[in-house]
Amino acid sequence: MKRRTPSLTRREFLYRAAAVGGSALLLNTMKAWGMGIASRVNAPPALGGSGKGKKVVILGAGLAGLTAAFELAKLGYEVQVLEARSFAGGRCQTARKGFALKELGGEVQRCNFDEGHYINHGPWRIPLDHQSTLYYTRLFDVPLEVMVNENDHAFVYLEDGGPLSKQRLRGAQVKADMRGHVAELLAKSVKEHQLDARLSADDQALLLDYLVNEGALGNGDLAYKGRNGRGFAVNPGAGLVPGPGKPSDPLAFGDLLAARVGKVYSAVQEFPMHATMFQPVGGMDQIPRAFARRLGKAIRYGAVVERIRQAPGAVTIDYLDGGKRASVSADYCLCTVPLSVLRMIDTDFSERFKAAIQAVPYAPVGKIGLQMKRRFWEEDEQIYGGHVLTDIKGINTISLPSGGWQQRKGVVLGYYNYALDAIEVSALTPAERTEFALRAGEKIFPAYRSAHEQSFSVAWHRVQHSLGGWAEWNEDARQGAYPVLLEGEGRVLLAGEHLSYLTGWQAGAIESAWQQIEQLHKRASA
Repeated sequence: MKRRTPSLTRREFLYRAAAVGGSALLLNTMKAWGMGIASRVNAPPALGGSGKGKKVVILGAGLAGLTAAFELAKLGYEVQVLEARSFAGGRCQTARKGFALKELGGEVQRCNFDEGHYINHGPWRIPLDHQSTLYYTRLFDVPLEVMVNENDHAFVYLEDGGPLSKQRLRGAQVKADMRGHVAELLAKSVKEHQLDARLSADDQALLLDYLVNEGALGNGDLAYKGRNGRGFAVNPGAGLVPGPGKPSDPLAFGDLLAARVGKVYSAVQEFPMHATMFQPVGGMDQIPRAFARRLGKAIRYGAVVERIRQAPGAVTIDYLDGGKRASVSADYCLCTVPLSVLRMIDTDFSERFKAAIQAVPYAPVGKIGLQMKRRFWEEDEQIYGGHVLTDIKGINTISLPSGGWQQRKGVVLGYYNYALDAIEVSALTPAERTEFALRAGEKIFPAYRSAHEQSFSVAWHRVQHSLGGWAEWNEDARQGAYPVLLEGEGRVLLAGEHLSYLTGWQAGAIESAWQQIEQLHKRASA
């Protein structure tokens, strides 16, 4: 009699795919089924007809506003972009020599990095599956380079790591040993027939073979005793000394569990944190600069919007232009300023629409760039790019540059903090923030303080025309406010990363603009 194969739901199959093949198999399976969780589209909408004779005023020259202006102009619309800053990009910024920033209530910071050095204090990586962002880097010939988003040779340093506290561990050590110990535990449970109720004898043999290889277990005792992927105590070399090298001893399973090292795995297991990402050569602001060159005089800089008013056939924007009051009227308005800023602009929106704008908080986010006169992470520690993971309060991540290999100097991201940590650190002066970052970094790298030359920091929740790093939706607001904001009101439509499910990513801003210009064009063509 033919054995019946039990039916599986897609959800059950995906659970099993993830268990066997990890996130890669899971994502490929979902993609094959048309269920991918990458950015949804990879090109702007194909819009017919013409926008000639109609004018659109766009508020904000961030990536959403730039995208909308570029695509609408191609359709023949007259576009006017009002940007409060003196440059395009919104939160897509790069600090290099001469760049200035003044936070609310703070002092003016001027970036004094050496020529050719910079910090992307806004967006700093492009996932490979954010094809909407890559569409424009390709279209505008913006050269890219690899951004190392995971480097197992970088350090894991835990202040509160139990038996492993205050030790400089390599990510490879932690991962290899955890995999080995877990494989040993599971392999022995299979060997002792503890899984008989779930697996056939053939399945057990196959699983056991997989675990022996996956965990580098001994064939006889199924014990994990270390593997060369975690690194050597003495590296192999030429000749007889050191010859084949001296293997390193694995970290104890109990110590690893006590150290709660799960965060070491988390970065590249969460969408879209791939191990390899991209960054524009010369800084992330190369993307908005490419847009701005093509839009030219369509962007009016230094234009701070004060009021939005609608009439049956037009929308009028009142703004400050170099301290003088001015206004512009258009058939439609696409507002791309963050909701945290829009809520403070005088509008004639309905109370329902205003309440939806108020429903979305923004993330406090802080970063600091530290120019080092010597690339000690490469010279002393053989770390090329990637992140140092730590639980030092207020730091979260130290990131090492993914370019300029073997140059004399480099800029390190000294912290990337969020929420309460970002709020507390933002209360410090720029000099105090630098000292805070150096005190933490020198715990991990002995040369950290002595190599430091210049610093530049930002607290996005204190930046005037941003007031936060990105929108932080909760489930209730997604159900209530989100559809209201997507619909817009009258002749005003909204766009930006906040009107996407890719909040905090450039792709969110771009794809939101693509969606909303399609809606605007439909209304204008009706």
